[in-house]
Amino acid sequence: MLAGDVGGTHARLALFREGDRDPAAVEIYPSAERGALVEILAVFRDSHPDPIVAATIGIAGPVDDGRTEAVNLAWPVDARELASGLELDPAAVALINDLEANAWGIAALGDDDLVALNGASGDPGGTVALISAGTGLGEAFITAGPDGQKVHPSEGGHVDFAPRNELESELRAWLAREHRHVSYERVCSGTGMPDVYAFVRGRSGEPEPEWLGREIAEHGASAITRAGLERRDRACSDALDLLVSAYGAQAGNLALTVLARGGVYLGGGIAPNIVDRLREGGFMQAFLDKGRVSEIVEDIPVRVIGNELTALLGAGRHAASASKAASG
Repeated sequence: MLAGDVGGTHARLALFREGDRDPAAVEIYPSAERGALVEILAVFRDSHPDPIVAATIGIAGPVDDGRTEAVNLAWPVDARELASGLELDPAAVALINDLEANAWGIAALGDDDLVALNGASGDPGGTVALISAGTGLGEAFITAGPDGQKVHPSEGGHVDFAPRNELESELRAWLAREHRHVSYERVCSGTGMPDVYAFVRGRSGEPEPEWLGREIAEHGASAITRAGLERRDRACSDALDLLVSAYGAQAGNLALTVLARGGVYLGGGIAPNIVDRLREGGFMQAFLDKGRVSEIVEDIPVRVIGNELTALLGAGRHAASASKAASG
């Protein structure tokens, strides 16, 4: 089975043998360096020409009738075009939302793949929520039924950003000057971090240090995050705290929306890299600050996914399930 996890920054591809949890081969490609996903797949297949029977690609965006024109991708993706390039029957190729792929992968994770942010045990049979801050902000949830678990994709990261205090109200008004719609993704994501930092820097009245300007020019949002984590710059640290707090608030919103008694999982590339800051309390304080229904979220376990291949594991499980269903 061929599995893919394609986002605005990287395209991860892997091969899985039936029954294996771990991939037989993995390659990571910069998404922006190719003109289409079929080109990346062709490069991968040149290196790994093993025969494949099915493919599932998780893509960072909404999927409609096997096609997506994702917000954070430079090119559209069509499952029929992929099937042609892979020389597979179109029925054997699935294009799913990347958070749906991540959700499929949760069942493949072990305790070593997770970091707990609280001590709640939750309900093992309850609904599970996934919220992933990376290049963008993705959401999904999993429900249990008589036929097993069902994964539900979502575009909840694009809901309206809801300020909870005066500082966040100022941030929202500042963002609205440049963006017609201010969503949680505008705050809790790699693409949002530079704007949050610019807001904090301007509000502070302090000039940006030359060393920081050079690092941001070279590394972008990751330089801001790193300087914030290491507390080498006050504005970077405050911007990171703003992101963490808003992330916690929206994670709590999602937990209530789907009543995620089975747990909330933080995926994506940001959470594993800022675990120490998440543990400091700002995230969970915002997560739990739900007024009359705070007791509900207090009983919901919150876990950070540390395995960066989770979406690939999920896409592989999805391809294997689809292949089994087709042959059965």
